[in-house]
Amino acid sequence: MSLLRRWLPYPLLSALLALIWLVLNQSLSPGTVLLGMVLGVALARVFGLLHPPKARIRNYPLAARLLLRVVYDIVRSNFAVARLILRGAGQVHSGFVAIPLALTDRYGLAVLACIITSTPGTIWVSYDPAANVLLIHVLDLVDEATWIGTIQQRYERPLLEIFQ
Repeated sequence: MSLLRRWLPYPLLSALLALIWLVLNQSLSPGTVLLGMVLGVALARVFGLLHPPKARIRNYPLAARLLLRVVYDIVRSNFAVARLILRGAGQVHSGFVAIPLALTDRYGLAVLACIITSTPGTIWVSYDPAANVLLIHVLDLVDEATWIGTIQQRYERPLLEIFQ
């Protein structure tokens, strides 16, 4: 194992953590940059101690298209939630939706959790691995079947192709 790889086992993670530190601190002073770099390297090394299994991404172009779709959905959902709030809380019918999944890959499930939780108006509530059923909460639940179909077709199907 090379010396660089020993000190920097996950260079992309280290860079991302340092960048997040700089964004959160909103400062480019030398001390903040140095501390961000030290934290990025240290936290990535701690992550390496966990010995995580490697993720296998099988379809990078599809992953890029999914990312664009998710960004679009997040922007669209922001406007929809803003309309709901401005219209008044009396018009909102929130509820829970149980979604049967075919996706079992841990990385695919983690990405699905990030997608659902980062989209305004929805949140990942629980996942039952024995039944492979996801429970989400929807702020404005009009049609449960539509939500099930949307999650399965719009997000789960591409994640199956990317990770499984």
